[in-house]
Amino acid sequence: MVALLLAAVIGGLIGNLIGRFLPDGAVKTLFETDKRIGFGPLTVDFFSISFTFGLWLQINFVSVLMIILVIIYFRWWYL
Repeated sequence: MVALLLAAVIGGLIGNLIGRFLPDGAVKTLFETDKRIGFGPLTVDFFSISFTFGLWLQINFVSVLMIILVIIYFRWWYL
């Protein structure tokens, strides 16, 4: 599970870095476009304790590609 999360983070970073150096066009759009999934801050306030929860995931093409490669690697390695 940690490997999948790490692959998504590193893939997103690589995708944004590659997208910055590409010329304008369809490939740059593919690398820079991301989808936000999640929910904003939700605060639960009790009398003396307050909790704030929130989670946003930004997934792009390279992060999905890295997740697929990690899944293939671990399926090959552990079978």
